[in-house]
Amino acid sequence: RNAARIDRDRSLLLVVDIQERLAPHIQDGAALIARSEALLAAARLFAVPAVATEHCPEQIGGIVPGLGARFDAGRIFRKTFFAATDHAEFDALLRSEGRSQLIVAGMEAHVCVLQTVLGLAARNWELFIVGDAIGSRAVRPTDRRFALDRMRDAGCTVVATETVLFEWTRAGNDSAFREVLSLVKAVPA
Repeated sequence: RNAARIDRDRSLLLVVDIQERLAPHIQDGAALIARSEALLAAARLFAVPAVATEHCPEQIGGIVPGLGARFDAGRIFRKTFFAATDHAEFDALLRSEGRSQLIVAGMEAHVCVLQTVLGLAARNWELFIVGDAIGSRAVRPTDRRFALDRMRDAGCTVVATETVLFEWTRAGNDSAFREVLSLVKAVPA
């Protein structure tokens, strides 16, 4: 089991497939997107690199408007495999950051998120799954629960958005504390 705390100097944020045609069908999709936006805003505050994936965007659309604009050029990885790790270039992109922890948000929990996370676990990443920023279609709620259980069984730590924000902040006297506090207050319950 991973007993480490999330460290902003060792972590990388991965946002999986929050895409235009999929998002409206996700249970609490608007809240999931808001939490992902908060994670991205905090990542920028603390210089935590962020990478996103898009699964077959020509069929299910690109990353939802607003969210995609938060990624630096070259940080949106287009994929055809459900597991991004089945693309050799994806692993190279992540490794190029020199980080050891991955903070993961996205959709769908039981398909692309799960398969990508299992691939990353096999590559010995320290994985923190942001459980309240991981979703599945409203008609598949048990699939989300089973996927989170399976990721936990694979050695991942399931955390909440607020947990990530405060572990990145480290202390109440951090220069970014007030900005993070504003993000926390805006995150849906």
